[in-house]
Amino acid sequence: MSTESETETGTADRGTTAPSSSITLESVRAVAKKDFQDSVRSWLFWGLSLFFFTLLVATTGVVSYFGEDLAAQGATTDVLVGFVSEITRLIIPLIALILGWKAIAGERESGSIKILLSLPHSRKDVLLGKLIGRSAVLSLSLTIGFVLAAAVVAVLLGGFDVGDYVGLLAVSILYGIAYTSIAVSLSSLTRSTTIAGAAMFGVFILFYVVWNALTSVASLLAERGIPLFETISYTTEMQGQEVELERLPDWVYFVVNLDPGEAYGRTLTLVTDTDMIELQAQLNEEMFGGELPFFLQDWFALLILVFWIVVPIAVALYRFDRVDL
Repeated sequence: MSTESETETGTADRGTTAPSSSITLESVRAVAKKDFQDSVRSWLFWGLSLFFFTLLVATTGVVSYFGEDLAAQGATTDVLVGFVSEITRLIIPLIALILGWKAIAGERESGSIKILLSLPHSRKDVLLGKLIGRSAVLSLSLTIGFVLAAAVVAVLLGGFDVGDYVGLLAVSILYGIAYTSIAVSLSSLTRSTTIAGAAMFGVFILFYVVWNALTSVASLLAERGIPLFETISYTTEMQGQEVELERLPDWVYFVVNLDPGEAYGRTLTLVTDTDMIELQAQLNEEMFGGELPFFLQDWFALLILVFWIVVPIAVALYRFDRVDL
């Protein structure tokens, strides 16, 4: 009798305290499917799809209205991709962080995580399933918004470059998954949705205030002659004349370009031929003597996005398997 009680107790505790290191693909799929279906049944999925559709149509309308000269030059797709990428660079992280905010913390706070783990799902199954489910919501809503807007974009612009358009969508999805991974991972580290929300806000401030200010801060320190911040001189041509300018040391640009937003912009040069984006790459080449260092090349930017997908969730998988729920 006592043996049966001990067995029942051990089974009940397995989902709450005992770590489980196994990953079952079927369980991951089941968790992801339920998470995705719950989102589709709510306003969130369709609201996001409508938002991305409206964003593209509104931007296209502005480009077509004010860009008659651009249309004559066949450059409207370039401008569209350039403008939309600047907007999505800010908007997608906000949406992804909100999507991942309560992914795990909400379940822990309400206690439903214990019910979920009483099913044949390990903690890692739940965490990966939540990441895949939330990523699918963001990715599919982006795709639906882009596809529905494609016809309107073609009419307003009189045709557009499908390759650049699809490239923008693909990189935007990858960028969204990176921030979803960060959000779900942070959500798994706390049982409080308030703390999780504060962490999401902190991530946004880190990348969009602190990280964006790094170049300015480094420039100020360089002006004061602080060691390690000494500037490097280079020459460039402006209005037919050679001009000598200064840039910051290489390591500053390396750190700055670890930002997912910077990686998003540079990865676009891999899959699009947008002049606005490629112009910045050309300017960077001039700064470094005609040859970009590896950390400013588009292939490295793609690796940075993959890094922000893999590393946060890898840390969370290790940590979540050992926390007391």
